[in-house]
Amino acid sequence: MEAKALGIATPRKPVLSVSARKIKDNAADWHNLILKWESLSDAGFTTASNIANLKVSLLEKDKIELASTTSASCEEGEKRRLECDKELEALCEELQATLDGLTKVQVKMEKLSSTTKGVCELENYHYGEESERPLLFHTWPTTHFYEVSRQLSDMYSKELLLKRTIGAELAHTADRNLALSYLSMWLHQPYVESSSKLHLESMLLETGHRAL
Repeated sequence: MEAKALGIATPRKPVLSVSARKIKDNAADWHNLILKWESLSDAGFTTASNIANLKVSLLEKDKIELASTTSASCEEGEKRRLECDKELEALCEELQATLDGLTKVQVKMEKLSSTTKGVCELENYHYGEESERPLLFHTWPTTHFYEVSRQLSDMYSKELLLKRTIGAELAHTADRNLALSYLSMWLHQPYVESSSKLHLESMLLETGHRAL
């Protein structure tokens, strides 16, 4: 009560310790979210491959049916096509479910970036224009955690857009080579740069999740 009456400011150290805990938790969340992303991406690749294989199979059957003129073969072909259409629809729904899962992961990544930005803003509030600020961990200033989070979030945001495009186009692709190109892009994730692993591992080392 006396401290409040005298107007004594709240010590900064507890605020910084809370900030450090939040940054450390965020680093662990980044690790878990990227593992979740990779798991979903692998599952999506399997589904996308099945879609592509089914499309190629349908195209080959269509060619065979065109060469056949008997009514029996036409009826059999129509029956197989209906079965394949149902299978294709189920696979497309499965791929969409995977894309929905990837979207949820990416939204959480965005929230991690926003949270880290909030820690930076809190630090700015407490220190103002002071150039010398105590580090929360070893060598990284707080702003670097936000920069790394933002870079990772941007990578996965672009990759999600690519995967959505692949998901929308793959089932309608009549060209085998184009389907294979889509699969290659899904597998290799061109927007997730090789530096992402270094960023993540450096963040885990800095926050103590990895032994120095």
